Amino acid sequence: MFDNKNLANLSEKDLAAFEKKKKLWRNLFLLNACISVLLVGIFWLPSKLMQMDDFLNSPSVNRPEEGKIAKSTAPVPEVTTANQIPSQIITVNASSEKDWAYFDFSRGSVVQIHDPSSLEWDLAFRRGKVISNGGATNKFGKAGLFNLKESDFDVVAQAPLENYVQDQTTKTETQNPILLKWYSYNYLTHKLTAKKNVYAVRTADSKFAKVQFMSFYCENKETGCIKMRYSYQDNGSNSFLNNSIGLASSSAALSPVPQDM
Repeated sequence: MFDNKNLANLSEKDLAAFEKKKKLWRNLFLLNACISVLLVGIFWLPSKLMQMDDFLNSPSVNRPEEGKIAKSTAPVPEVTTANQIPSQIITVNASSEKDWAYFDFSRGSVVQIHDPSSLEWDLAFRRGKVISNGGATNKFGKAGLFNLKESDFDVVAQAPLENYVQDQTTKTETQNPILLKWYSYNYLTHKLTAKKNVYAVRTADSKFAKVQFMSFYCENKETGCIKMRYSYQDNGSNSFLNNSIGLASSSAALSPVPQDM
């Protein structure tokens, strides 16, 4: 190594040789750096791009363009359980990122709604979000939800009469706290899995239903198709048993318990 004192004692010829060697080492360093970057680009970058492509194309993050509707699954025939009114399994196509899909229990289908303040719908879906026709969403609607926790759908024989949670206002829009976590998210597989919870629903016109969500995936593996099983009691009773008439007494109904949001 040459320090400043040694450099001062070098002849002009030796100084030129030193500068030439210094330049050679600098060029070799730059060449080595360029080769390293090239090798990274050839061998490492393509594999990472493939992994990223697989991730982006996985069902949990494959978000359709705004307003684009994915293909939904075919309707499933009703399920009949002894001593209980029939239940239905339906898939609501909620793959649009801006438009709500409105569902009406009395008609058992998604309905076209021109006035959200009407009582012609009970639940509305947009991607993984679910709201109800009541509270902050619509002051005229009576809809609300009650979390019956992880339950056997067929064992739930009646809905509570009270303590239903209605939609609440947030900084941007309304939400129903009961349905904020109706699914679990796996950070390793990036998959959404519906919880086994059963939810009692008080409809917009104060009828009763019970709901259990089953899936978040469409037939073509896109996200945004919410498959659910439900039973709807159209005679005003809170009982899901056959031949039930009128509202059950408060003592006979499920005892209201504090609900996890």
